[in-house]
Amino acid sequence: MANAADQERFPGHPLLPYVLVLPSVAVIGVFLVVPFLQSVQDSFYASTAFGTNTIYVGLRNYERVLASSDYRDSALATLLLSSFVIVVGLALSLAIAQLLNQKIRGQGFYQVAFIWTYALAPSVAGAIWALMFAPATGFVPFVVAELFDDYVLNWMTNGDLALLVVSVAAAWKMLGYNIVFFLAGLQNIPEEFVQAAKVDGAGPWRTFRDITFPMLSPTTTFLLFVNTIYAFFQIFGLIDIMTRGGPGNATNILIYKLYRDAFLYLDAGAASAQSIIIFVVIAVAGTIQLRFATRKAIYAR
Repeated sequence: MANAADQERFPGHPLLPYVLVLPSVAVIGVFLVVPFLQSVQDSFYASTAFGTNTIYVGLRNYERVLASSDYRDSALATLLLSSFVIVVGLALSLAIAQLLNQKIRGQGFYQVAFIWTYALAPSVAGAIWALMFAPATGFVPFVVAELFDDYVLNWMTNGDLALLVVSVAAAWKMLGYNIVFFLAGLQNIPEEFVQAAKVDGAGPWRTFRDITFPMLSPTTTFLLFVNTIYAFFQIFGLIDIMTRGGPGNATNILIYKLYRDAFLYLDAGAASAQSIIIFVVIAVAGTIQLRFATRKAIYAR
């Protein structure tokens, strides 16, 4: 039956669909599946710095990683940063998208102005924020010193402040992406629903709570998952430019610790174990998010 269907869709070329799909499958296999399987294998071995000798150690790499206080600190920093990006970032994006959805003069300009943040490379965004907060020459420390009697705002020596600054920068970097999807979702809400709520006497807040936000649940579900992936994996460039995991490992999140252990300390076994742990955590968290949010999502219009 499948061959007959293929012949009907591609007369004379039944193998054409497989040929067209083959390059994509090959790229996924070579650059994703094979490295993943190699990491799984390496996580059960200990090797010398340059990999000249390997020894099977079973689960010892996992035990060593999970027992490390540095790894627990990195996990806590990652949790705090990702929570800020997801909760504060999405809430702020939705608020801005709601404002941009109003009929105001220069609406198109404002929409483009907020969207451009996502177009920046992580390294460029990191450089911008690092320059803004540079203790000696930055604009933000200068303003703080003028407002608070020469108070020195040095985030390079304050771990908590550094984590906050990096979290704000990460949320800002994702702002444009979130706004685009929230704005599309808002513009897809039938106007008659909002008008019916107003006729029933609902105010702006109640209309948003009972009509707008429930209708945005599919968009929110998608952005929740995307921002989680971003906070765990795609923030590496921002960290590397701004803090390099410092000060005092305060911003040494899991993905950056994995990089350090693999390429600076040449501990391939521990780095491979960390990559598998992160993969499992993200897979479980993503599955829970999607299942829970999908049940609550409203797709009917």
